[in-house]
Amino acid sequence: MLRYLARWWMVAVPLLALLALALSWGSELPFVLAVILAVLLAGAVLAAVHHAEVIAHRVGEPFGSLVLAVAVTVIEVALIVSLMISGGEHSASLARDTVFAAVMITCNGIVGLSLLSGTLRRRVAVFNAEGTGGALATVATLSTLSLALPTFTTSAKGPAFSPAQLGFAAVVSLLLYGLFVLTQTVRHRDYFLPVTTEGTAATTEEHAPRPSARATMISLGLLLVALVAVVGLAKVESPVIELAVSSAGLPQAVVGVVIALLVLLPETIAAVRAARRDQIQISLNLALGSAMASIGLTIPAIAVASIWLKGPLLLGLGATHLVLLGLTFIVTTLTVVPGRATLLQSGVHLVLFAAFLFLAISP
Repeated sequence: MLRYLARWWMVAVPLLALLALALSWGSELPFVLAVILAVLLAGAVLAAVHHAEVIAHRVGEPFGSLVLAVAVTVIEVALIVSLMISGGEHSASLARDTVFAAVMITCNGIVGLSLLSGTLRRRVAVFNAEGTGGALATVATLSTLSLALPTFTTSAKGPAFSPAQLGFAAVVSLLLYGLFVLTQTVRHRDYFLPVTTEGTAATTEEHAPRPSARATMISLGLLLVALVAVVGLAKVESPVIELAVSSAGLPQAVVGVVIALLVLLPETIAAVRAARRDQIQISLNLALGSAMASIGLTIPAIAVASIWLKGPLLLGLGATHLVLLGLTFIVTTLTVVPGRATLLQSGVHLVLFAAFLFLAISP
């Protein structure tokens, strides 16, 4: 019964969200209607990711990973661009805040929750250090190039890239992400498969039934509907979100945190479920893969969008966030290198995640 309701929900929500978009476009939203549209927006995000996963399972790797990553990136970029257009100069740092929040959520929040679920069940969480280490190195490189270097470059005023520097960062991010996808899905796929509690490669791997061609086409249509609804509702809701943040007296960076939490919610749920099945490697793949896609695909997309956006594009992090970013990669490296983690490592990551959330609200 629950499975039937879940399937019905994933079909109904994109259609309801699109209908709500058509009825609310161009009108001022009262509070109650704004809340309803926000719920539909969140539901459309979850539905879009679900249908992208169905398509990804059907087409297989490496195209499946690209389908899911592109779908999530479209959602993230749509939310960022919509809020940047409506926010003007006040939202010049929104892309930076969202991408940084995605890195903190994935490397500390999702990793911490996954290790907590795994260690509570088996005391020691085991994973492949070779594949996870490569993924972490890629995330660290992308983060440094896109978020740390703009703080120290001198070609442009403020913590921003010059057009040439931004173009270089966008191209390099896209190439590095593509290289990782090739490594993960083709050349060294075994580095990213689950391992046993003894640390050896698992001999068996569970697979869900492959979706039929009809189910895949339905999911493709619903994915397009959901993406249109997300982009449109983000545009409609953007003034309400900005007003709510300013009325609460919160920093603008909180908007980026909300966007990242919303976009990464499905990956968080999937990672924790995998950890409960003793598949910590899959949890780490989801966490670091999401961080990589958020940088490797979002930064190039924002770079292209900046051609039409007015005002500066601030990407460089401040001193507090640079400290958090550096500490995160040091701690994550120490977690990954042994290939085994305990409850202590999960606690350290979750404390870092809590520190990030607290400092986002009270900088």
